[in-house]
Amino acid sequence: MQRIKLSPRADWQARAEAVGFTWNHVDGQQYWDEGAAYEFSLAEIEEGIEAPTEELHSMCLDLVDEAVQSERLMTLLEIPEAMRDYVADSWKRNEPSLYGRFDFAYDGTGPAKLYEYNADTPTSIFETGAFQWLWLEDQIAAGVFPEDTDQFNSLQEKLVERFRAIFPDGGFVHFSSDPDYVEDRQTVLYLEDLAKQAGLDPQFVAIGDIGLNEAGRFVDHENYEIGAMFKLYPWEEMLRDDYAEPLPNAEITVLEPAWKSLLSNKGILPLLWERHAGHPNLLEAWFESDPAHTRLGSSYVRKPLFSREGANVELVKDGRKSAVLDGGYGDGAWIRQALHAPPKYDNRYVIIGSWVVGNEAAGIGLREDRGRITRNGSRFVPHVIRG
Repeated sequence: MQRIKLSPRADWQARAEAVGFTWNHVDGQQYWDEGAAYEFSLAEIEEGIEAPTEELHSMCLDLVDEAVQSERLMTLLEIPEAMRDYVADSWKRNEPSLYGRFDFAYDGTGPAKLYEYNADTPTSIFETGAFQWLWLEDQIAAGVFPEDTDQFNSLQEKLVERFRAIFPDGGFVHFSSDPDYVEDRQTVLYLEDLAKQAGLDPQFVAIGDIGLNEAGRFVDHENYEIGAMFKLYPWEEMLRDDYAEPLPNAEITVLEPAWKSLLSNKGILPLLWERHAGHPNLLEAWFESDPAHTRLGSSYVRKPLFSREGANVELVKDGRKSAVLDGGYGDGAWIRQALHAPPKYDNRYVIIGSWVVGNEAAGIGLREDRGRITRNGSRFVPHVIRG
């Protein structure tokens, strides 16, 4: 694995805007960066990333199967008591999952190390599945890379296939997010397009416009019943909001399913370690409520169970604490994970987001930052597989 410097396409931003990649800059800072790319060997992809992704996903499913039968685990993962049967039933009914993303530290010299599993509402699917592939096609056409250059990237195709598998008879499916948050709305718009390719009839409804009719069924802004819905809205909030109580009887298929609330939770990190201590792709992790967390000594990463885009994550090295971006998380339980810095190239730290669609690894996206914590504005950098 290596980082190579490249010349950006002169018209890359116009091309991004033309295909709906409107969040290529975030808060005035460049987000998409094609001034460099990461090169991998096929073995690094297949053995170093793809195989561990599917193995870890299988381990996570085994953990869910155990957790839905355990009040202890439900408590540790802070699933609201009133919603535990609903979460467990969603697993027992085999409600389908669409996708998820593992975040890894990896540089090709040792095993990928799992930082966390974004199992519920991960974004960056458009830049991974579509725009970095368009970039590669342009670079091959321009002679920058040979014609046989590839990417680990079947994300778009697998998402279409997965929609077909979940809804084999087609039909009407609602898609929902905050319409005023550009990245979320465009991500959902991309998924709507993929759903159309799969033969579905997508309908957008703003998350705040979803209501409840007299029969206890969820309805959209035009009062049509919602029978199936993809929502870009986290389960840790859904299980606690005003409309949580009707969910068990609402006869609605939700993507991601409620059992994903057990995995989109930093609490799975100590639970995976408890079951697979010493696994080459895991970092040692403990709940702070467990006295065993002292085994990590004075260097560790402190994470709240619920946190996104690096918010409220604290790095502690030899007892010295890093600055923390307060995103309003951290009122509940915390975990501690062994300190393991991401690899550094050209003074930039990089992490690999490895996608799972259904139960299959589906591609990667890379994010860079000057700091060791990946944040909302961390840059997205494309990749290639060299022959």
